[in-house]
Amino acid sequence: MLLLPHGYPCSSFQFRRLMPALSDRWRTVAFDWPGFGYSDTPAAGEFGYDFDAYEGVLTAVADHLGLERYALWLHDYGSQIGLRHAIAHPDRIAALIIQNGDIYEDVLGPKYEAIQAYWRNKTPEAHRPLEEAVSEEGFRHEFVGEVNETVAKRVPPDLWKLHWPLMDTPVRRQVAVGLMEKLEANLAWFPRYQTYLREHHPPALIVWGPEDGYMPAESARAYLRDLPQAELHLIEDAGHWLLETHFDEALPLVRDFLTRCHA
Repeated sequence: MLLLPHGYPCSSFQFRRLMPALSDRWRTVAFDWPGFGYSDTPAAGEFGYDFDAYEGVLTAVADHLGLERYALWLHDYGSQIGLRHAIAHPDRIAALIIQNGDIYEDVLGPKYEAIQAYWRNKTPEAHRPLEEAVSEEGFRHEFVGEVNETVAKRVPPDLWKLHWPLMDTPVRRQVAVGLMEKLEANLAWFPRYQTYLREHHPPALIVWGPEDGYMPAESARAYLRDLPQAELHLIEDAGHWLLETHFDEALPLVRDFLTRCHA
């Protein structure tokens, strides 16, 4: 059993290849967060649109489906939400698969600079790069802007051409910008995530694309501080979206790991 909370700026669409590739042996569950993909967008007074609120959704989905024990995929925002879920429900977590999800402040990549500049000086000028990132061109850059040209050609334009129209509403754009703003408060959770890993030492596979300006190779290796027995695989030339570009390299690692974990 594998639970697949998605990251940003995509939706459960990011797991469209992985789920059927595992379906011969494993049940997989993916869904769209409120404000993303095909899910509803509740009014701000009805839903918090922060990492705690999204963790509540993750728990509600698992409870609704009667899921008692499962492996958890951690990627991008899904890593922040997923680890809050693991802290709240440690007995449910059979294993972790960690794909480009950062929880170590000292090894954040250079692309964090624009967000960190806003944290230091909350002016309209400093806020503008966050707003500009929530655009079709900003989404395109998230998917192809960091890998080499050959790798970028493997990324289907569907990822931003289909997803941006779903996000291009005033409320959803604000949700996306607001989550970037809330990353500052999320830093206080990083030590809690690390403590969970040290205390519960779940079996973990780290499969990582090092060509990632937010989460470079050092962000992957940092997990070994708290999970020294974790399996680490840095996939050469891959970036943040390795399931799009290096699926054939990643899939055997995932299948072998899940088999050995009896997830």
